[in-house]
Amino acid sequence: MAKILIVDDSIVARMSVKGCLPKNQGHELFEAGDGTKAIEMFLAIRPDVTFLDLTMPDMNGLEVLAYLKKDFPDAVIIILSADIQKQTQEKSQQLGAFSIVRKPPVKDVIQAELTKALVVAGAAL
Repeated sequence: MAKILIVDDSIVARMSVKGCLPKNQGHELFEAGDGTKAIEMFLAIRPDVTFLDLTMPDMNGLEVLAYLKKDFPDAVIIILSADIQKQTQEKSQQLGAFSIVRKPPVKDVIQAELTKALVVAGAAL
């Protein structure tokens, strides 16, 4: 059982990601609707995997990614974004994102990335 944090300012987007996650593996799911809340939640629960949107008010996803990776270099963070610009992808990778998944989320892609991320995180599948 793993702790999974889903960060997106859109409740619909968070629900969409949740709907893509396996239901029978007993994962604990947590949500945050902005960057500040994402950091607070991350520090409180120390998730095994974080799904992080890039475009949010307050702190954007790149700022959250940079902040978390500075203090938690082993954090496994999957970027979710509709932004497919090469520059954004490169910046995400430079900051230490585990992977980048295009929005809207697709169940097979989300589950495949989660499986790989859980192996890297050393979390139980």
